[in-house]
Order: sequence, then C-alpha cells, then structure tokens
Amino acid sequence: MATPFTIGFAAFWLRSAGQFLAACLYTVNVGVFIIVISTYDQFDDIPEPMSSIVSLMFVACWISGVIHSGILVPAMARARSGGPVMAARPHTGRPATYPPPDLHQRSTAPSTHRRPGEPEWIGHYRVLRSLGRGGQGAVYLASAPNGVRVAVKVLHDLVDETARTRFAREVDAARRVATFSTARVLDVSITGRFAYIVSEYVEGPSLEQLVRRHGPRDEDGLTRLALSTAGALAAIHKAGVVHRDFKPSNVLIGHDGPRVIDFGIARALDQVTVTSGKMVGTPAYMSPEQLSGTPVGPPSDVFSWAVTMVFAATGRPAFGEDTVPAIFNRVLTYHPDLSPLPSSLRGVAGACLAKNPEDRPSASDVMLAIVH
Repeated sequence: MATPFTIGFAAFWLRSAGQFLAACLYTVNVGVFIIVISTYDQFDDIPEPMSSIVSLMFVACWISGVIHSGILVPAMARARSGGPVMAARPHTGRPATYPPPDLHQRSTAPSTHRRPGEPEWIGHYRVLRSLGRGGQGAVYLASAPNGVRVAVKVLHDLVDETARTRFAREVDAARRVATFSTARVLDVSITGRFAYIVSEYVEGPSLEQLVRRHGPRDEDGLTRLALSTAGALAAIHKAGVVHRDFKPSNVLIGHDGPRVIDFGIARALDQVTVTSGKMVGTPAYMSPEQLSGTPVGPPSDVFSWAVTMVFAATGRPAFGEDTVPAIFNRVLTYHPDLSPLPSSLRGVAGACLAKNPEDRPSASDVMLAIVH
C-alpha cells in the first residue's frame, strides 16, 4: 500500500518525471484494488475473472514495488551524499537560501554538458557544465536541490584550515550585501577536498566578453553601466566588504542589467596567494595601494571601477595590457586619457583615478555625481 508514497517521494527527491509517472501507475493499481475490495463483503464474493485480475495486479504491484524501491534507494543515497563528492555539505552555521524557482531560468537544452574529468556533483549541487576556469579555481553551472540553476565556484588554493575559516568569515559578510546589481551569494562550503562558493546564476556575457565581441558601449549604455556598478559597489562597501578584484570579467550583463560578482573572495585568498607566489587581482585593474602593499579599502574598488569604465568606453584598459612591469609603472605614475568617456562620467572617473586613495570619492558619491 505504501509503494505509491515511497515512489512519489523518490520522484520528488530526484526531480524525475519518470518516477512520478511510475508513482501514478502504482496509485491507480492500489486504487482499483481498494475499490473492488470495498465493493464486496468478502474476497470470495468477487466474480471471476475480476478476482484473478485484481489479485494479479496487486501481486505484480507489490513485487515490482519491492524491486523498484531496491533500485531507487541507492540512487537517493547518492543524491543525498552528493554523488562522487568533491566537497561535503557545508557546515558554516547558516543554512543555504535559494531564490524561488524561475521558469525563465530553465533550459530546454540537454541537462548536462560535462567534459571528461569534470565532477558530476559538487556537494549537493548537480553539475551541468563548466562556465570557465581562472587563477582562483573553476566555475560550474549546477542545479540546486530545488531545481534552480546556480553558479558554483570551486577554489583550489584553499587547502589550509586557517585559510578556509577566513574564507567562510569573508563570504558570510558577503551574504549580507544588498542584492540589487549583484549576484546573490547563496551557500558556501569549507569542508571536503575543495572549498566552494555558490551564487545566483546570471545568464549573460561578462562586460569583457560583450565589449570584445560588439565593441565599446555608447553614451547611454555607459551611463547605465556606471550607475548600476557604482550602486553595487556602494552596497558591497556598506556591508563592510571590499571587492579587491573589480574588473570587466566580474561584471555580468544579465537580462535585467549589470550584476557584479566575486565580491568577498579576494581578501580571503590574500594570505594564500602571498605564500604560494600568486597574485590576487588583475594587474591592469589594480589600484596603486594594491601594488605598493599599503592597506586596501573601498577606495581601491573605486579606482578599479574607473579603469573598468574606460575599458567599456574604449575596449582597452586605461593603463594598457602589455607587460606587467609596464602596467604597474603606469598605474603608479601615469594619468590616462579620459576623453573617450562622456562628459557626465569624465570628471568623476578622473577623481576616482587619483593616486592617493584619500582623494577619491566613495561609491555612493560616484552615484550622486553621475546623477547630477
């Protein structure tokens, strides 16, 4: 009798239409059996061939239910533990929160496009395909337990427990950032082989990809981009977080406008990268204080914002993209040409590119300057 309920639960757990159909068939069989039995006072009163047919249906339902359950239990256990687990279920003290399912996020394409060697599961997130790789790790498009698509970034350098604890603390602060113009941080794990961070999936190209493919943005597009990204930085700074790696590839152009991603990660990686010899940040978008080793705060993000706006207007970083020593020298000593920017942005961008961080406006001041 319990077969329809167990198979129905499995269908919900595995998000399987086939299992749901099977649960419906089991329900029909059990329903027919109950209706026939309740119609007659005794089973012997049921006429032939109805008695044989009902008995056969009940036995077949029972046997197939046992076999079906035996097959489904291991599958559900794998889904619960995360399949070929790369990282265990997060234990950071805060439960993961997911946005409500958005039908516009669902893809009609095949559910998985993994390359050989890529994980099938990361924790309890089912990997659909790779979104890219960078110096910090790999990013995957994945499906959350509630079916919503998310972006999962696996960080390969966080192998030390101290670094992982610092990372969890920084990401916990990032989860308090207001969600307008940013990709919401949903979950984080610091256990297992690799640490990872889960964020809202923004479907669309990065600003870097958009400019490389279609050229610099026009005046209206630049103004909208400048306002939304400055607003995102203002929200990030209000939560006590410094991005530290603001650049065109960390601005995604979604259907509802630009979204800033990867905030709250760079600081957690600082100590790791110092000991491993790697660099946090992208040279062409780093501030003078990042290069000189002085304390880095919100003014550093404002400097990187202005360099990003120059890229959006010209297709080139403000301080070039040749050799690293040449870029560093220009960042520290050179004042770039801002004439390609519209007049509404030229003055505020120039202030943001001041070499002394104390001379730069805040992200909120940048927003007001653009509006006025």
